[in-house]
Formats: sequence, structure tokens, C-alpha cells
Amino acid sequence: MTRLTVLPHDECCPEGAVIEAEEGKSICRNLVENDIELDHACGMVCACTTCHVIVREGFASLNSPGEDEEDMLDMAWGLEPNSRLGCQAIVGKTPLVVEIPQYSINLAREGQKK
Repeated sequence: MTRLTVLPHDECCPEGAVIEAEEGKSICRNLVENDIELDHACGMVCACTTCHVIVREGFASLNSPGEDEEDMLDMAWGLEPNSRLGCQAIVGKTPLVVEIPQYSINLAREGQKK
């Protein structure tokens, strides 16, 4: 198990959290399984940007992003050099600190269906 620290986020984690994340699982899966409701509108298949996280510590220890993830990240709100899609970033042995951006582009949650 690896320590995963989530910085405070007004809606989904107001006080922040520290969880024991399972190695080999994505950041998103680990958060959701620990009752931290990170958006994942596409079902964690790299088809949206709602699970966008900013990795404040431990970024270099993550698996490299694939081309599909890099293409999707270009559309994420608040993109930073250490941004990842939580559904694609796989937890390893190195402790992580992640920040959930204040906003995401989630048309389904906002009631805007195509």
C-alpha cells in the first residue's frame, strides 16, 4: 500500500484526506474506493477529463501518459505540467500528493446533454 494524500477540495474532500492506495490501481479508482468522489464521467476509460488531478508530489514515479491521455489532457480545465487523468495514472510505491482542480468540464453533471 502507498500513502496518497488528497489536498482539500471544497466539494469532494473539504478537509483533505490521506488514504492507503493500492499499488497497480489508478489514482481515480483508489480515490473512489475510499469514498472520495472524484468525477469520472466516462467510466475511467480515458474519454473525458473529469478525473483530472494535479500531482503535487510523486509525479515522476507514475507511469508515462499514453497518447490518448495526452490528447484528452489538452482539454482539461486548469492544465499544469504535472497534470494527469486520474483514471490513467497508476499508483506505484512512491507516496503521492494530489490536488483535485476546483473545476472540471462535466456536461452530464451540469445537466447539459448532447
